[in-house]
Amino acid sequence: MTHAEIEVTAELVRDLLRDQHPDLADYPVRLGARGWDNQLWRLGDDLAVRLPWATPSADALLRKEHTWLPALTPRLPLPVPVPQRLGEPSARFPRPWIVTTWVPGTPADRAPVTRAAEAATALAAFLTALHQPAPDEAPAGRGRGGPLTGYSEGFAKQLASATELGLIPDPDAVRAVWEDAVAAPDWAGPALWLHGDLHPANVLTADGTLCGVIDFGDLFAGDPAYDLSAAWSLLPDDTADHFHAAYRPAPDAATLRRARGWAAGRAVAGILIADAGVHGRPGGKPTWGPPAHAALRRLIATHR
Repeated sequence: MTHAEIEVTAELVRDLLRDQHPDLADYPVRLGARGWDNQLWRLGDDLAVRLPWATPSADALLRKEHTWLPALTPRLPLPVPVPQRLGEPSARFPRPWIVTTWVPGTPADRAPVTRAAEAATALAAFLTALHQPAPDEAPAGRGRGGPLTGYSEGFAKQLASATELGLIPDPDAVRAVWEDAVAAPDWAGPALWLHGDLHPANVLTADGTLCGVIDFGDLFAGDPAYDLSAAWSLLPDDTADHFHAAYRPAPDAATLRRARGWAAGRAVAGILIADAGVHGRPGGKPTWGPPAHAALRRLIATHR
């Protein structure tokens, strides 16, 4: 079921709460945001309700977040949406949904970081705390967090599409960043817990620095390079080195090369998603464009 087949309203959210969590049903309900997979409705001052509304895969992502995230949150130094309740599919809404804590802040695609050093230190501390060995039964990343070679064909197609649309001014330079990353040695360490989707819309800011991280639906175990790639899209120019120096253990050269490749791939994807509303493809997230373009510019400038 997708957003075209069911309308999520404040009254529907209240009805779901009355049916399954009646002690929460009298809290004020108001729309927080409509994301890629889920709608977020604020519940009172301190809680939020997340309901899948678009992609079919969102159901499994919400259940995964509810299962795994609570055990990880005590060690994380930034606020995150801690799952509190699980809502099961019903006649009113035939998909699972969750109640989490509310994390205040503005997404970084709308309010970029301005206090660079402080934000770099905060991001490094967060990922240092998160990137711990995961148990064998931890979810996998569907290829992400593994060798980049599995994404080479998809990257090439996306780069070609973005180039044809005139969105990438120097595709050869972007391709060089990717090819260098693919040539780097693979991750040989243990599979570490990863956020898995640290793009600017999932990182919150306040007063110019980071104040929270949201949407752990893609949580999985793998190569930390995937998360480390976020530095190029989240942090201002000339800040990535500060971030990498603060992260522990310090990433080796191969890990940084892989991180740069993931950053390039995710930036190209972000540029296409930002442009989708103009060219008719599904999506259309204009605020994703500026940080994605900035990431490519930073990557190219430091690769040459």
